[in-house]
Amino acid sequence: MTRSLILASLMAVAGAAPLLGQNPEQERAQDAIRIGITYRPGTRPGLVVVPGPGLDSVRAIIRRDLDYSDQFQMIDVPASGAGGQVNYQLYRQQFAADHAVELMGAPGGVMVRLHDLAAGKIRNQQTFAIPAATAPGFRLAVHRISDEIVRWAAGTEGYAASRLLYLTDGRIWRIDSDDANVVPVSPAGERALSNAWAPDGHRIAYTHFDAGRGTIVIEDLLTGSRTTVAGTGTDLNFAPAFSPDGRMLAYARAEETGATNVFTSNVASNCCAQRLTVRGFSDNLSPTYSPDGRRLAFVSTRSGPPQIYVMSVDGTDQELLAPFDYGATGPSFAPDWSPDGATVVFHREVSRSPQIFILDVASGRVKQLTSVGRNEDATWAPDSRHIAFISDRTGRRQVWIVDTETGRVRQLHTAGNARLPSWSRRLGGAADANP
Repeated sequence: MTRSLILASLMAVAGAAPLLGQNPEQERAQDAIRIGITYRPGTRPGLVVVPGPGLDSVRAIIRRDLDYSDQFQMIDVPASGAGGQVNYQLYRQQFAADHAVELMGAPGGVMVRLHDLAAGKIRNQQTFAIPAATAPGFRLAVHRISDEIVRWAAGTEGYAASRLLYLTDGRIWRIDSDDANVVPVSPAGERALSNAWAPDGHRIAYTHFDAGRGTIVIEDLLTGSRTTVAGTGTDLNFAPAFSPDGRMLAYARAEETGATNVFTSNVASNCCAQRLTVRGFSDNLSPTYSPDGRRLAFVSTRSGPPQIYVMSVDGTDQELLAPFDYGATGPSFAPDWSPDGATVVFHREVSRSPQIFILDVASGRVKQLTSVGRNEDATWAPDSRHIAFISDRTGRRQVWIVDTETGRVRQLHTAGNARLPSWSRRLGGAADANP
């Protein structure tokens, strides 16, 4: 893969490249993504968000978040069904619900109760402070309530209080996990090529492309300040990825010599660019850190077509990570390590069409997740269960989210063709209360 081909590929990513066609069955089959996933319907506990007066927007957001968590079978009940109270017997016997979430107005916020209908008691109760509905931090505060309810009822963390970046027409945009609150992030008039969230949740890194060069900048979403990453002022630098502690940034550099290699820079001290891969004329790109910060997965062409490799963060111990079978599958691209460290997601060509795969790191088993349309550029949610990716299954490239346990998919709607989504960690506290 020459530098010119990499540049052409990146320019296609930044713009609105034409789509390859797909057949009508692919356009209809939104649920066909369940290839490779075992789904047992009816195993999720039933949950009711109790109707009540007031708090309409809060109730709607929380109900949608709980639905999108894919942890529960959401049950709708009539507003008059409980006579204004949580009727344990009615919800349990008539609606087969296991949990009920009750929301009540409280000074400066909302009181939330989680009812265990089988046990006939309140399991959890807490009052949450939330700003006014017109305040910038309102939706994020409500999303954090949803995540706490998921933790109470399912014992796992939710991902509602997180956001995604994506690229459209060379500009980076941000969207909430529930398909709302779309805002531009990178400046108008500049061309961005790739992006990544910092672990602190309020900084991002992205490639600013200008005059054939790609400089990586770090932007603070709270203050608007921007810093150029040391060592990225020449050549084409792209595909940034922060280390779990936020001190280092890994990225790929396509040099004039024709080689593309993985580099790191110390962004805490803004110094010390270091090359990790040196493999003659092979290309090495798309680094992603393991959550313990000890390893980097990346793409390399050293054995022929691009495949997924892994190395220590100092560049030693480079070896193949994702097994492949020439003839059955093709090149592999864009790895992303799950937050829990157990899995790496990537896309791989199958019959000349990119599809999403996941690799179990411990066992080395690879599983295909998608088969409808062209699917690529996957990124993990902070719950290590949901994956966002780009698919053209409805006619143009859009961001889709799949639950890897049930196979359920949903779309995030963007105005133009979208590319390169990047998922934030869970956001919380004043430092993350950006609009």
